[in-house]
Parts: sequence; structure tokens; C-alpha cells
Amino acid sequence: MDLVQKGNRDGFHQGTQLQPSHLWLLIKASKQLNSTLDFEELLSLTVSLTKELMEVEACSLLLLDKRGEELSFHIHFNQRVREKETVRLRWGEGIAGWVAREGKGRIINHPEEDPFFLPEKEGKLSHPVLFVPLWGREGVIGVLEAIRPLGDRSFTEENLALFSAFAEQVGIAVENSRLYNQARREVLEKSTLYEIGKKISSSLDLNEVLDSIIDSLRKVVDYDAAGIYLIDPVDQHIKRETTRGYPPAMEAKVRLKVGEGVMGWVAKTGKGEIVPDVSQDSRYVMAKEDTKSEIAAPLISEGKVIGVFNLESEKLNAYDEDDLLLLTTFASQAAVAVENALLHEEVTKKRLLDKDLALARQIQRTFLPKFRPRIPGFDISGINLPSQEVGGDYYDFIRITDEQWGLVVGDVSGKGISASLIMASFRASLIAEIRNNYSIGEILKKVNNLLYESTEEDKFVSAIYGVLDTVKRVFTYANAGHNPPILLKREDRVEYLDRGGIVLGWLYNSTYQEERVRLDSGDILVMYTDGVTEATNQQGEEFGMERLLDVIKGNLDLTARALRVKIVEEVRRFAPSQGDDLTIVVVKVE
Repeated sequence: MDLVQKGNRDGFHQGTQLQPSHLWLLIKASKQLNSTLDFEELLSLTVSLTKELMEVEACSLLLLDKRGEELSFHIHFNQRVREKETVRLRWGEGIAGWVAREGKGRIINHPEEDPFFLPEKEGKLSHPVLFVPLWGREGVIGVLEAIRPLGDRSFTEENLALFSAFAEQVGIAVENSRLYNQARREVLEKSTLYEIGKKISSSLDLNEVLDSIIDSLRKVVDYDAAGIYLIDPVDQHIKRETTRGYPPAMEAKVRLKVGEGVMGWVAKTGKGEIVPDVSQDSRYVMAKEDTKSEIAAPLISEGKVIGVFNLESEKLNAYDEDDLLLLTTFASQAAVAVENALLHEEVTKKRLLDKDLALARQIQRTFLPKFRPRIPGFDISGINLPSQEVGGDYYDFIRITDEQWGLVVGDVSGKGISASLIMASFRASLIAEIRNNYSIGEILKKVNNLLYESTEEDKFVSAIYGVLDTVKRVFTYANAGHNPPILLKREDRVEYLDRGGIVLGWLYNSTYQEERVRLDSGDILVMYTDGVTEATNQQGEEFGMERLLDVIKGNLDLTARALRVKIVEEVRRFAPSQGDDLTIVVVKVE
């Protein structure tokens, strides 16, 4: 609304001459009003000067908001109106609204008889009241009222002329105070932004950065509750927040999904939002019962919304476009700080994880054989190559007696830390049962039940476990759902060791059958995990059993160690990128 067109300034007191004594009083009032730029002090002066100049009991003062839409009481019957109790009149509403719209003063000696009077908003007036507009440089900025005691004399045209002239001085003083406070606020805003810039550049701790921003913001935009919320890019929920002013029991309600509530809407659209009255906005999710208005701005980094800045007030219509612009500026700084802090946090976590993984790898290596066993008549070698820092493959050579050695290769479903933990549990259970001198089938049955009871439904272990009798040259084994080892006999005959049962940990009380095979001079036994045969090249082809067998047949004269090195070389030549853990054990009968 154009303030210049809000009234006829020339119609204040035409045809009415002020007395010299009145002029002296106006000069005195002007000096006092222009002696301060403090808004609160100016309001007090307006009350005292109005009572003195107009010889009245009380006065009230209403000011127009920045949008030129509403008048609100700042002084009501001499009392400073608390912001939470402010009564607002729409432009043109009530006697005060009419005076502001028309730009003309009015004498109301009997308010209750005036058709424009609104007692529910303007107070229960039965006293004579004088209304005059307050003028600024561009139009009406408010209304000033003078109220006489009940039964006292009525106001006259001379009173109206004097009060109008005084109101001009008040209007100028109020506008000067506002301009001064606006300039001071702009300086404070810039200073606060500068201070925040220094703070956020000096810290990479996310919580510290967010606390600094939200506490500094109160210096320039007041709030009763506030929060900085970050959005989880995976599930689109707020994953972390720094808040002020919300009751602890209500904070859970602030956790919204993108698109829900005012904050969710801002996160979805990437645009700031002002809600003058939350009771009239269906998007508002109540997290604080006294909230009347809300403002929110997105945190945007590299064109992507990473969070939301939100303020709530217990006053209606508490925020305007200037506040939104400032909040958006703060949000921009916050977004940079958050991104830097999140990156630092991610790097720190990765560094700690790498340290933990290195330790886990070091521990896991202790589970694997440190040396290959020296067994007369046999050449044995093994290797474990995890696809990540730690893995779920396992192999071991377990000395049972001088003539008997346990050979085991296992593969846990999945990769990484979770698989390595299950592998450790499998190893511990297996060694414990081996020491109890059970049969091979019974050992696997007991290990199966232990894994079934201690692992999740989708986790299992495939394994081959057997005992090598070095004197009788017999290998007795049971295969628990594992890739069948290849036994290449000297006469070029191939046997696959697949006798046994299902994978370990899948069904309770599963049974496992044992099988005995004779090992003759020149025989080669190769045990492996699916990281060998299922290695996949760029064309989607698997290395497969046939290629593995061809490598073995083509290198019969190599030692056990050289043969397993050759197998690894061929697998990596076929599929340079290792996607799964890889384990190989080679046994050559001399």
C-alpha cells in the first residue's frame, strides 16, 4: 500500500490559529522529542508531553507495521504495551484505523456512539478522545490518542489543531528513531555476521558451530524457539538438530520428513517461508504451544538443500521480509559451516575407522597360520586376500597329533567387519570342538548349532573341514555347503570333494556326513573360496571351475606355494578388480 496516498496532510488544522503560548509549548516539546533516538525513551516522552500539552488524563499510541497493513498499540492508556499482549487493528478498522486511512484527526466526545468504534480492540472508552494521525516523510505511520477524564470538558477544534501540530513532531521523532535503530541494527547484523564468520572458520566441530550460529542470531532476530535442522540424504529425515526454547517433551515432534510441516516444505522447495499466524496454516506442526508465528529458511550447499533454519515467536506476525533476508544470509553462512564441519567429521570418522580396521586386520591375521606346516611327504601352502581391510574368509592348519593335521577353509556370507566377526566366532567354535576329540561330522554339527544361535537369519558360513593322516595318506573330510575342493589324481582323474551337508548356521541340528579319500604320490588337492571361481571380468564372465582346473593341470611341476601364486595371478589377470575375499589352500603329495 502506497503510504503517500494514505491521507490528506493539508487537512490537519486548516482555519484554526494556534495561540503564542501553544507555539512555545510546541517548541519545548520539539526540543525534548529531538533530544533522544531511544525508542523506549521517546514513548515515555510522548506520554508525559501529551498529558502536559493537552491537559489530559492519558494517551495511547499506535504504529503501522512495515507492510502498511496493521496498526498495533505501543502505548495504551499511558502504559507500554507488552509485545505478547499487542492488539492489532487492520488498516481502516476502528476509529484509529479510519484516522490512519483518511489522514485526518477526529474529535470523539462520545466514543460509544461512534459507528467506527471497536471496544473489543480499542478499549471500553466512554471518555472524550482526540485522534490524530502521525505523519512520517512518506505518509501516515501511526495514530496518537488523547483521553480526558470522564465528565471533563469536551475537546475543541483548537485542541485538535494543537494536538495535530504536536503529532507532527512525534511522527518525525518516531521516524528518526526508527531510522536510527534500523541503521544500528544493520551495523549489528554486519558485525554479528562477521563474528559468526570468524567463529565458524575457527572451529570444525559441528555442534560448536551450530550453537554459535543459533545463539548469535538472537542479537538481530528475536525468537522464542529456534532450531537448525540437518537432513539425512538417505531417508530424508532430520538427522541432527541444534535447538533453543522447545520443551524437551515436544522436541520429538520437530523431527519431520522432507515435505512435512513448514520446515519440511522449505526443505522441499528450497525457498524461505514466513507464517504470520500458525493457527491459519495447516502445515504447522506444533512443537511449542505458545507459538503464534514462524519463519524458516533453507540451508543450501552447492544447489542442494542440506537443512533448515527455523524460528518461532509467541507474537502474531512477528517476522517480515527483512527478517527472512537476514535469516537466509545466516543460513548461507551456516550451510558453509555445516558442510565444512560434516566433511571434517566424515574425515575424522574415516580416520578412526581406518585405524580400527587396521587393528581388526592385525587381529584377524593372528587367526591365520603364521607358517606353513612342515609335513614329511606333503607340500602345503595357503593364502588369504580380503577384498576389504578385513574379510570373512578363513583357512587354517591345525595340528591335532604328530601324524594328524586339520585342514579348514571357510567363507562367511557378506564382507567387511560383520563377516570378520562371524569368521572369528566360527574359528573359535571350530577349534574348541576339535579339542574335544569329536568326529568330523559331530564337530560341524556342534559348530552349526552355535552359529545358528548366535548369528542373524541371513548369515551363514560355508566350510570344508578335514583331517589329513600323514602316515596313512588319507584325508577324511565333511563339506558344509562349500565350493567342492579339487583333487587332481596323478592319472589326470579329477575328484570333487562335495560330501557333507548344508552351510553352517542355517538350520538347527543339521547333520554332516564324512568321506575318506586316498592321497597318492603326485596328487594335488586345491581348496578355495568362491572369490576364485566367481571372480567376474568386465564382460560379466566368471573365472569358473574349468579355468581353475586348467591352471592346476598346466602347472603340475610347481611347488604348492608357486601354484597358489599362479592361481592368484590368473584370477587377477582375468578380473583385475577384486570384488570378494579370496582364499586358496594347495596340498601336493610328494
